[in-house]
Amino acid sequence: MIHKTYQVSMEVAGDTALWTRPDTGDSPCSYPAPTYSAVRGLFESILWGPAVRIIPRKVELCSAPQYHSYATNYGGPLRKSSLISKDNNYQLFATVLTGVCYRLYADVIPNPNKEKLPDRAREWDRRTTSPGHAYQEMFNRRLLRGQSYMTPFLGWSEFTLSYFGPFRETTKVCKELPDIHIPSMLRRVFLTGHESNERAIYQAVYDMDLCIHQGVLEYPVREEEYRDQ
Repeated sequence: MIHKTYQVSMEVAGDTALWTRPDTGDSPCSYPAPTYSAVRGLFESILWGPAVRIIPRKVELCSAPQYHSYATNYGGPLRKSSLISKDNNYQLFATVLTGVCYRLYADVIPNPNKEKLPDRAREWDRRTTSPGHAYQEMFNRRLLRGQSYMTPFLGWSEFTLSYFGPFRETTKVCKELPDIHIPSMLRRVFLTGHESNERAIYQAVYDMDLCIHQGVLEYPVREEEYRDQ
C-alpha cells in the first residue's frame, strides 16, 4: 500500500555547516549540500512524531558553497585512552561550509510500522484520520512561531541556525551555479532510523551519481520508503 503524501518545506540558514563525507576520515570534509538524513533531522527538530515518516525530496541552494578550514578541541569519550588518562583534548580539523542558506522539501506519510509505535503514538495514530495532514498542519504552525522540538543544527550540534522558518522573499535559489557532481552521497546509517537501539546493525546506504543542477539537489526516490514494510 502506497500512502497519500503531504508536503512540508522550510528555509534554514547559518554561519557554518558540516555535512560530513564518510570517506574523509578523522579530518572530515563537507558535502556541498546536506545529506538525506540531515534534512530529515532538520524537519524532525521542528516537530518529531513517531507516527509519521519524513521523506526528504530535494534541497535548493540559496548560497554558493564556500569552504573554510575549521579546528576545534574534542574532549569526548572517543579520544585515545592515553589522552583521556592525561585529561588532554584531541585537536580536530575539518573543512566546513560558511554562510549557508537552503530551502528544504520533504514528503510526510503515516509510519507504516504501526506495531513498533510507542503506546502514546499508537493512540494518537488511532484517533487521527490523516496523520500526514495533521503533521503538516502542526509543523507549519510551529514553523511560523519559531518553535522547535530540539535545537536544529547544521551537521554538528555547535553549528546552530541563524534562521529557520518559511521561505523569505529576499532569498533566491542560485540557479546560476555550475553543475556540481557528487559521485556518492550518504543517505542514512541505520535502516530503522529513530527506532534503532544499541543493538542496531550499522548499514550505511549511499545514493550514487547525484548532481546539483541549477542550484537544486534532488534525492533519488526509493519506493519502498512509501510502502508498508
